Amino acid sequence: MRSAVRSHRRNRVVDVTCVTLSLLCALLLFFDSWDDPRFSTPYLGVALALAVAGSLLLGRRRQRPVLVAVLVLGVGLVTELVAAAVLVSLFTVAVHRPWRVAVALTAAHAVGSVPFAVLHPDPTLVGAGYTEVGLAVFSFVLSLVVLTPFVAWGMVVRARRELVDSLRERAERAEAEAALRADQIRGREREHIAREMHDVLAHRITLVSLHAGALEVRPDMRSEEVAEVAGTIRASAHQALEDLREILGVLRSGPGGAGPSAGGTRPQPGVADIADLVGESRAAGAVVALDDRLPEAAGALPASIGRTAYRVVQEGLTNARKHAPGHRARVLLDRTGAGELHVRVANPLAVAAAGPPAPPGARSGLVGLSERVSLAGGRIDYGARRGEGGVIDFCLEAWLPWPT
Repeated sequence: MRSAVRSHRRNRVVDVTCVTLSLLCALLLFFDSWDDPRFSTPYLGVALALAVAGSLLLGRRRQRPVLVAVLVLGVGLVTELVAAAVLVSLFTVAVHRPWRVAVALTAAHAVGSVPFAVLHPDPTLVGAGYTEVGLAVFSFVLSLVVLTPFVAWGMVVRARRELVDSLRERAERAEAEAALRADQIRGREREHIAREMHDVLAHRITLVSLHAGALEVRPDMRSEEVAEVAGTIRASAHQALEDLREILGVLRSGPGGAGPSAGGTRPQPGVADIADLVGESRAAGAVVALDDRLPEAAGALPASIGRTAYRVVQEGLTNARKHAPGHRARVLLDRTGAGELHVRVANPLAVAAAGPPAPPGARSGLVGLSERVSLAGGRIDYGARRGEGGVIDFCLEAWLPWPT
C-alpha cells in the first residue's frame, strides 16, 4: 500500500515537471520567434495558445498516451512552440504502448513536419542554397534525428519494466510453488504419521477392545479368568504405548534415523515376524490358519518389502477380528511365478451377531495400506470374493516386488 502511494506521488511530481518544462520551452521559443519575419503577431498568439494547451495535455499522458500524442503532434505540425511536448508525448507512447505505435507516430510526425518547413523556410537554410526538396529532406531527417533518441529511450524503459515485472511475477510464482510444495510435504508427513499410527496401534487397540468386550458380555466369569483377561488388556495397552514411543522416536529423529531415540528403537517387523503376529492373534482367541510357502531366501528380502508384507497381514487380521469375530482367517504367504511376494488374508463375511461391538473404522487402514504398498512398488486388491464351498470371503491381497 505504501509503495503504491509513493509511486502515485512520484508520477504526479514527474507529470507536473513535464508540464512546467514544456510551458517554459514554449515561452522561450515564443520570445525567440517574436522578431522572426516569417511569423505574424496573430500567428504567434494562436501558436502560443496551442502550445499551452498541448503542454497541459501532458497531465493526461499516462491515461491516454496515444490520444495525447496525436493531439500534441497535430499542434506540432503548425508551430514549433510545442516541440518539448512532442518529445515527452512520444516518449510516453514508447513506454506505455507497443513499439510499432511509437515508430508509426514518429514517422508520421517526421513526414508531417515537411510542409511547415517548406511553407516557412528558415532564412539561414535558404541563404545556404537549399531548394524546396532540400528543405523537405532536411526537415524530415532532422525530425528523425531529434525524435529517435527519445523514442528509443522510452522503449528501453518499457523493456526494463517488463523485465522487472516478469522477474517479480516469476519470484511470486516461485514463492507460491514453494509454499504449495511445503504444504504438500506437510500433508504427506501427516499422512505418514497417520499411517504409522494406524498400522502399529490399530492391532493393539483392537485386542484391548475385544478383551474388554468379553468382560462386558460375560459378567459371570471367574475371578481367575477376569484376572487373565485384565492382564492381557494391560499387556496389550503397555505394548501399544511402547509402539507409540517408538513411532514418536523415529519421527523426532528425522528421515535419517539419527536422533536421541533412534538408537533405542527395536528393529522393524518383517516377514519372519508374521508367524509371531499370527500367534498373538491366536492367543487373543482368534482362529487363524497360516500357510507359509515362502522359501528360506525370504529372510533376505529388503526391510521395506518385509515390513510392508507384515503390515498387510496385520491389517487383514485386525479387520477380521473387528468385522468377523469367531470366524477363521486364512493367511497365505507365497512367491508367484512372476517373482513376486504374494500376501493374502481372507475371512468369511460375517452377518450381524450378538456380542461385543466392533471397534469403529472407516476403511482408513486400507487406504493407508494401499499407499504403503504403492510406495513399495507393489499392487494391492481387496473386496468380496467367492471362496471354498461358495462362501463369500473378504480378501486382502498384495503383490510386492521380490528383488533377484
